Amino acid sequence: MEAKELLKKVRKIEIKSRGLSRDIFAGYYHSAFKGRGMAFSEVREYQPGDDIRSIDWNVTARFDHPYVKVFEEERELTVMLLIDSSGSREFGTHGMLKKNMITEIAAVLSFSAIQNNDKIGVIFFSNKMEKFIPPKKGRKHILHIIRELIDFVPENRETDISVPLRFLTNVIKKRSTVFLISDFLQSSPSLKITGSTDVSLSGGLESDKGKEGISQLEDAVKITAKKHDLVSIRVYDQRETELPAVGMLRVMDSETGEMKWVDTLSRKVREQYSSWWRNYDKMLKGMFLKTGIDAVSIHTGEDYVLPLIKLFKRR
Repeated sequence: MEAKELLKKVRKIEIKSRGLSRDIFAGYYHSAFKGRGMAFSEVREYQPGDDIRSIDWNVTARFDHPYVKVFEEERELTVMLLIDSSGSREFGTHGMLKKNMITEIAAVLSFSAIQNNDKIGVIFFSNKMEKFIPPKKGRKHILHIIRELIDFVPENRETDISVPLRFLTNVIKKRSTVFLISDFLQSSPSLKITGSTDVSLSGGLESDKGKEGISQLEDAVKITAKKHDLVSIRVYDQRETELPAVGMLRVMDSETGEMKWVDTLSRKVREQYSSWWRNYDKMLKGMFLKTGIDAVSIHTGEDYVLPLIKLFKRR
């Protein structure tokens, strides 16, 4: 992408994201993602009912009168965004690609974090670690993140969500708030029609493979959730939930490049696909529930503001 065009897109997303984070998300974000530690604030005179364990004996001895230490919640957080950069994100039938929605959500979360004086970092992943931006503060850092969200091109196009989760656990030692933003289609690649109309056969029809993928993801999520505050944001397209009856379609796997024909007039094919989607969706939601992490699903045809606010309110 040319520098001038990139700058224009960065500026557009900055204006929208900063406005949303300031006017809508600020209070919800602050209350939903609080600091986990306590930091020393000051000392004051002892009052009846104070915990004697909080007495500052050095100050007490100096003034010959009991004083206690006052602690307040440590507000500064480290926020990490885990961004799915695989091929299946390049799909959308409602005027917005999944990639673009992921970018906007990530930008809003970034500005919300920075307004609360939190550090923000990013991990881009496919089926491998693609790029790591260490957590920092500041508008310059946020704009760098937005540029990468818009313009980053991964080396690989397939998906393995356990890869960034393992990397995060090994590299980020301090407990952090982690937003995993993905379409969660990793058991089998997504298929995209070559033509003016897009359709996704995301994940294929193999239920056993889907179960295996969910099981592997669950193990990685459990380990990460023990150390960090993990939040899942799933972005999908409604066309991925069922096939349209439009005849023979030549489709391309957006993550491997494999081409094949699909007879969408076949009721059996359409029912198989719809059944697969429902089962995979059920397994994924069950995994989130079982591991105890907060999760929200947002499709490309809706405004992401309300689902995010509902997510924040639940916490």
